[in-house]
Amino acid sequence: MVRARELTMCYGTLRAVEGVSLEVALGEILGLLGPNGAGKTTILRILSTQIVPTRGEVYLNGEDAKAHPEKVRAFFGYLPETPPLYLDMEVREYLHFVGEARGLSGRRLQERTSWVVEACGLSGVWRQPLGELSKGYRQRVGLAQALIHDPPILILDEPTTGLDPLQIKEMRSLIRELSREKAVIFSSHILQEVEALADRVLILNQGKEVASGTREEIYRRVFPRPVFRVEVEGAAPDWGSIPGVLESERVGEESYRVVFQGEDLFRTLCEKGVAVRALYPERLSLEELFLRLVGGGA
Repeated sequence: MVRARELTMCYGTLRAVEGVSLEVALGEILGLLGPNGAGKTTILRILSTQIVPTRGEVYLNGEDAKAHPEKVRAFFGYLPETPPLYLDMEVREYLHFVGEARGLSGRRLQERTSWVVEACGLSGVWRQPLGELSKGYRQRVGLAQALIHDPPILILDEPTTGLDPLQIKEMRSLIRELSREKAVIFSSHILQEVEALADRVLILNQGKEVASGTREEIYRRVFPRPVFRVEVEGAAPDWGSIPGVLESERVGEESYRVVFQGEDLFRTLCEKGVAVRALYPERLSLEELFLRLVGGGA
């Protein structure tokens, strides 16, 4: 549903994005993860035809977005980080306005308006001016306008900005539900957000792709060998003298993270006289993987 090849965006001598490629299939959620200034919003603005890349190709639902931008705009709903709201309009007026702008009318407009109001939890503020809404409710209205024409593609820039923990949980559930019938691409600098939502992750830093794939694929890129947590008693082992130990890191008073290449770490440690209290395979969080990839192993 979404395919981009070698996206590059230059602002004068600044390369905001360089050589980034991505794909999103129907029924899939792709999360763009990176620190502020990594190029996430620039990529979403390219995909939503707001800006034309310096180089690269973009296809949405099989159509060339650069050659036919007006045509592809019917295929996606877009929620920027700051929702595009007319603050003097009531919620009902605004959603009708957006629906009509999207080509809806009559019964179809009423059906879609009713659906987004229910899905986004807007019935309690239906007749309130947008300027009187909290930031969280404005975010919900922003999502409603992106959904009102029932597009097959959703492009969401920081979709949980301004929401409280309960609203974040509800938003995640809604996005997961929507992804069953849509292709969803969203950006976030919050690792927990990406870990909770994304089927695949594209990690960006300084406009370039650092890693992409499922969490498992990214994990194998960082650690191609098995990783173990080892808890010992007594003095710290001399890890450099233990056969098969490629990397070791102290993560607690008597706890170590060990990258091991061999048949049996427990037996190897026992043969070296290490008093092992506990030993088990370890799975690093997305946060730790991100820091190793972007922070140089910090």
